[in-house]
Amino acid sequence: MDKVIAIDGPAGSGKSTMARALAQELNYLYVDTGAMYRALGLVANQRKISLDGASLGKFLSNLDLKYLGETDKLLTIDGENLTVSIREHNVSELASEISKHKEVRDFLVKIQRNLAKERVIVMEGRDIGTVVFPHAFCKIFLTAAEDIRAKRRHMELSEKGHDIAFQKVLGDVKNRDERDQNRELAPLKPASDAVLLDTSSLDLKGALMALKKIVKEKALLHGIK
Repeated sequence: MDKVIAIDGPAGSGKSTMARALAQELNYLYVDTGAMYRALGLVANQRKISLDGASLGKFLSNLDLKYLGETDKLLTIDGENLTVSIREHNVSELASEISKHKEVRDFLVKIQRNLAKERVIVMEGRDIGTVVFPHAFCKIFLTAAEDIRAKRRHMELSEKGHDIAFQKVLGDVKNRDERDQNRELAPLKPASDAVLLDTSSLDLKGALMALKKIVKEKALLHGIK
């Protein structure tokens, strides 16, 4: 049994916000796997790396990715702090494309599993409970209706000063769902033993309360402190 709270779900479901808040309240390490894929997608694009096995293998073999988990320094690649730049809207597409490749997933899974060796972690993504940590003591599949997720994402982008049409964001959410659910490698789906939490009708406080209740029940069941 791994001391991991695995939170999976589609784009815009609030995984990052929920996982970060949960980890802070329970004093666990928050691990943002989406940020890792975003960082690799961004850097590969900047360096004009071809997305084929040989090119990606060479690219990753010389890459130094460090996950620090700090608010102002979440992660670095080759010493460069990418915490802010990976949140640009176009980086979602880059992350989705690069995540299709086994070389990339194997590279990041190794990093993610090493992070879980020393303490209880909260990890979110799209295949944490199914692939990365199939023996996590607590698995949650966080979701919400497409339009709700798009509204949340649109609001987030607007607050950051990005002028982008809602229909564009909604279309991106639908396209991302389609790709994630139907990709050959580690498709997005709930683990068979995951607890489904739909936050469509919940605000942040309500969603966090529901999440904490699930985690505390699982922790008590498995003797996790």
